[in-house]
Amino acid sequence: MLFMVIERFDNNDMRPVYRRVREKGRLLPDRLKYVDSWVEPNFGRCFQIMDCDNAALLQEWTLQWDGCGVTFEEIIAIVPSAQTRAIAERHIQPITGPTWPDFR
Repeated sequence: MLFMVIERFDNNDMRPVYRRVREKGRLLPDRLKYVDSWVEPNFGRCFQIMDCDNAALLQEWTLQWDGCGVTFEEIIAIVPSAQTRAIAERHIQPITGPTWPDFR
């Protein structure tokens, strides 16, 4: 299952976090996989995608970062758009008639 992890860097300063990653790695428990991440231009927040089958692994991981210059604001279960579209397509009624309004 995929999760969006939203982190806030203390004082918009990502350097302590990046320094710790450089020195100790991401400190991921087994079966928790880092997928990708994005950082706001002002260095305020980081948005990470993580993959695991047990949300308790996320709890274990976030506790390892306690006091290291980052606060975990939200952890949100997410579904990729392609999967959501495939599900929606099975539940959408077929379009009948014109697809655009006829304004003649």
